[in-house]
Amino acid sequence: MSAADFNESSLIEHLIELRSRVVRALLGLGVVLLALMPFSRTLYTHLATPLISQLPAGQSMIATNPAGAFFAPLKLTFFAALFVAVPWLLYQAWAFVAPGLYAREKRLAVPLLGSAVALFYIGCAFAYFLVLPAVFHFLTTFRPDVIAITPDANAYLDFVLAIFFAFGASFELPVAMVILVLLGWVSPQQLREGRGYAIVGIFVLAAVLTPPDVVSQLMLAIPMCFLYELGIHAARWLQPRDQGKTAAP
Repeated sequence: MSAADFNESSLIEHLIELRSRVVRALLGLGVVLLALMPFSRTLYTHLATPLISQLPAGQSMIATNPAGAFFAPLKLTFFAALFVAVPWLLYQAWAFVAPGLYAREKRLAVPLLGSAVALFYIGCAFAYFLVLPAVFHFLTTFRPDVIAITPDANAYLDFVLAIFFAFGASFELPVAMVILVLLGWVSPQQLREGRGYAIVGIFVLAAVLTPPDVVSQLMLAIPMCFLYELGIHAARWLQPRDQGKTAAP
């Protein structure tokens, strides 16, 4: 067999394996979606609790679009299924790329992936249990009395999903810092020296990602500052010894 035939055969095998992993990932996502479908209304009711609890008694959401009351819970169910299926989806991606990694890369990739998933979940939980109640309390408390809040079901869902993504992604900061150090792009010493600039950047990022209220901005910026410190310590612990010696003065 010639080198060209061998390369073509290897490429076909990789494509078949990729197709198999994609199909398994989609099937797993579909199973979770079907399992959550009967609970779509319950899921939306729980998601709406942080806002409904701050509204006057007897007031609820509206649907400006006639189909909004139907599609909003379905849309939420899909994202909930995606949220639940993330470990399975990442496992399929890992199973595809793992054979091509070195042993040390595998040892580092597994805890990094696990930490990334856990931090994303923690960020979303932090947003649901702490940030959303505080934000809605602030917004409903300081509104003028002549303005009645009648939130739209779809608009509320989009708002909450954006908050979840902002906090979940922002909580990945320590993992991103560790990866940058492992790639040799920065050192823990440089991260420590750039702490002041990082804090300014964190507050700017929090202002961009969150609604225009000081409560949500502070509730994103302050945890990110602690996560930045955590990232420095994690990067020092995982930094390769030879790289640490090279970076030392």
